[in-house]
Amino acid sequence: MRDTTIRFRRPLTPRLPVAAALRLARPSDQWFKPALSVVCAALAPNLTLLALGRLDLVMYTMAGSLCALYGHNLPYARRAGTVARVVLGMVTGLAVSLVTASLTDSVAVLVAVGALIAAAQKALCDAGRIGPPGNVIFTFVATAALFVPQRLTQVPGHLALTLGAGTIAWLVTAGPALLRREGPERRATARALDAAAACAADPGHRSRHTAAAAVHAARQTLLDAGRPTPVRRQLERLLLHAEATLTGGAVAEGRADADRAARMHAWAALTRARGPVPTLPQTPGGTAEAPGADAWRAARRARRRAARRTLLRSLGPRSPHMPIALRTLVGCALAGYAAVALGVDRPYWAVVTAASVFQVNVALSWNRALQRTLGNLLGVLAFAAVVPLIRTGPAALLGCLLFFSFGAEALITRNYWLGSVAVTPMALLLVEAGGTHPVGTLIGDRVLDTLIGVALGLIAAVAVTNRRAAGRVERALAAAADARAAAERTLEGPAPCAAALDADSRRLAAALVDLRDAQDTAAGEWWQRTLPEEEVLEAERAGHRTLAATAQRRGLHGPAPTIGAV
Repeated sequence: MRDTTIRFRRPLTPRLPVAAALRLARPSDQWFKPALSVVCAALAPNLTLLALGRLDLVMYTMAGSLCALYGHNLPYARRAGTVARVVLGMVTGLAVSLVTASLTDSVAVLVAVGALIAAAQKALCDAGRIGPPGNVIFTFVATAALFVPQRLTQVPGHLALTLGAGTIAWLVTAGPALLRREGPERRATARALDAAAACAADPGHRSRHTAAAAVHAARQTLLDAGRPTPVRRQLERLLLHAEATLTGGAVAEGRADADRAARMHAWAALTRARGPVPTLPQTPGGTAEAPGADAWRAARRARRRAARRTLLRSLGPRSPHMPIALRTLVGCALAGYAAVALGVDRPYWAVVTAASVFQVNVALSWNRALQRTLGNLLGVLAFAAVVPLIRTGPAALLGCLLFFSFGAEALITRNYWLGSVAVTPMALLLVEAGGTHPVGTLIGDRVLDTLIGVALGLIAAVAVTNRRAAGRVERALAAAADARAAAERTLEGPAPCAAALDADSRRLAAALVDLRDAQDTAAGEWWQRTLPEEEVLEAERAGHRTLAATAQRRGLHGPAPTIGAV
């Protein structure tokens, strides 16, 4: 009988690198979309304020315009709902802050409310998987508003400005659907093809996982996009080819396949472009077709059920996101009170800095702390350089504000610190719009707040343990085993239908992606029990063998490895 006992290995303390955290990456394939979107969303409301001579209200319109940063990786059918929820969430957080600011001027109360808002926004964004830029934009707006002098009678008007600008942001993000409705699906498919090509050119465990995650994300994007169209059916067929590459013999045996890699890259370039999608009459080596409308409806229902279950678990008291939210609460409160104790009048920047530090584990939080520190310090220098220009008039200030808004999103995909070089002066310009401040005091407070927020954020990340990370790995192991067993039962049937094979393949692929994410998250945590790393690796190998067998049964390629092979 096979020994199924899980043997644990004591994890090493995660390394905290410096150079790797600051290294620049290649820009995103759609870096310009959020950058242009936020500028387009901000133009009309802010030019209106400029014409009316009320640029002091720009913080409220920019709060709505910044909603245009969200949802760019989503298909338009899902993006519309997501950005609408982002706008409502922005207005809700701002409303809590403005009402609180109008009712009290106690700094201690304002810092406590800011920390609570930051923790709630962190938990909700993580649970809802809102995507980049995550909770930081919400927290920046809400905490900044806490320290703006406010009367209760002004709150409805300020919220109306945010809601109006948010409506424009929604139109900007959803409007491109009229021009290229399958654009997000095409880009997701192209990314999957490129990842599959990289795996074919350099097979390995990490490249296989990256490619599998990209293929899974692209298939989920197609599910969310809407009913199958001729273009979407062809994109699904391309994903079948990418999946065939991952489960093919060369990759399984660790051999490079340069011809297949070149072919995948060529398909990815054509798919990403504006021309027709590459036409592939048949999947490699077989007769498998992309799922029809019935299979699409069944898969979409299953995805929605799974998403609801995941959201309910994520918001429950035993959610794996709760320790990170608790870190955010503790770290933001400590940073805010420390900034007040050191004489900072408006300590919200310390709160925002601490909130930005908290990532899924300690190792990534360390990376973000380094990036935030370097970016903010360089950012205050950039602000000092443009102060003479913005003091020439409101139009110059607004022009610089839009320029840095564009620059932040254009640069942040290279590395977070590079984007922060533009984010910092943008935030300082919003303060200047409300009234002129001594430059030395403004820069000094920002530097002090940055150092306080980073230091206390890191202390909170280490001090508040996340022992649930290892538990998530164990649950992911069990889910992957269940998904693999279900797929094998289907394979053992006399004549499994294509819909059942497709559903089992999707479920197993999702379980393997979640297992690797859980393992990577737990590997970067401190103060936790040991991890079943060998069992995770074996579960991944076995899962990919089952996926290969499923692909063979679906007619994707030739003979696949035996299910029980080593």
